[in-house]
Amino acid sequence: MTTGNHEGEVGMTSQRVSGTAVQRTIAVLGSAVFFVVAPCTLAGLVPWSITGWQLRPPFLGLELTRGIGAIMILAGVPGLVDAFARFALQGLGTPAPIAPTRNLVVTGLYRYVRNPIYVAVVAIILGQAVLMGDWRLIVYGALLWLAFHVFVVAYEEPTLERTFGREYEAFRAAVPRWIPRMTPWRSK
Repeated sequence: MTTGNHEGEVGMTSQRVSGTAVQRTIAVLGSAVFFVVAPCTLAGLVPWSITGWQLRPPFLGLELTRGIGAIMILAGVPGLVDAFARFALQGLGTPAPIAPTRNLVVTGLYRYVRNPIYVAVVAIILGQAVLMGDWRLIVYGALLWLAFHVFVVAYEEPTLERTFGREYEAFRAAVPRWIPRMTPWRSK
């Protein structure tokens, strides 16, 4: 036999599940739009506008460098997609500051490096530079990384500390900002 209270609890649970599903859907859509606007522009459109994706002589005269560039791109793209997906599905938000996550994301590549989206974008750009033998993309990638660094230090880290408190402090103390750890961090 069910009591009125139990039915109310079930109704509240289904509302929470439904609300979470709506939040997740909005987060996925918002992340997809932001993915096209930001990383696709920064790591696709801008490099194309700089190089026309024309191959130049390989760096150091070694064709092997092209393979290294391709590996960097092939490592960066899935890492970028995974990090975006985790923001939407686990964080219930987007990487965009106007629609931040509700939960601190500390799984996947975030166990190795605090900023896998920025690392992936720069890896894709530098991979294109090495693949195409174009120094201009190395300069662009370095300048973009510098802009990311300033943004992370001046805005993201203080915002995350205010929002997530001790949880973020533990994450920040254990996981490097830019150079990945060798072993995955395990949150307690």
